[in-house]
Amino acid sequence: MATVELRFSPLPEHVRTARLVAAAVARRAGVEEAVLDEVRLAVGEACTRAVGLHQSNGISAPVRVLLTEEEKQFSIEVGDEAPHVAPGDKASGTTGADEAEAEEDEMGLAVISGLVDDVEVSAGEDGGLIRMSWPTTPPAALPA
Repeated sequence: MATVELRFSPLPEHVRTARLVAAAVARRAGVEEAVLDEVRLAVGEACTRAVGLHQSNGISAPVRVLLTEEEKQFSIEVGDEAPHVAPGDKASGTTGADEAEAEEDEMGLAVISGLVDDVEVSAGEDGGLIRMSWPTTPPAALPA
């Protein structure tokens, strides 16, 4: 199992680098060429979400991206350190800006869910994690 770990400052300009690295590692892992655009878009959306959460919560810790090549699948985990509130557990002092931010967050997760068949989202007080995976095809055997 090969793993690549990427950490970057929560700045929007680093999201493009994360997308490029994810696509390159996915290609090397055996993700079909036709799916690479979906990988790029999903990683871009997840990283943009993490950067936004860090910035809105004043967190300077890096965003974490873990790219893992397993036997028959390739997975990407994007982690943030922003505290997440469970749906329906909003503080009484929510503002229109908070609601707009929550709506944007839900929209980003919907986009990711539309791009990736196998996606898991977990969140808690210590941060959140989006795990996405795609099937890989083994490299063709060379003729003898």
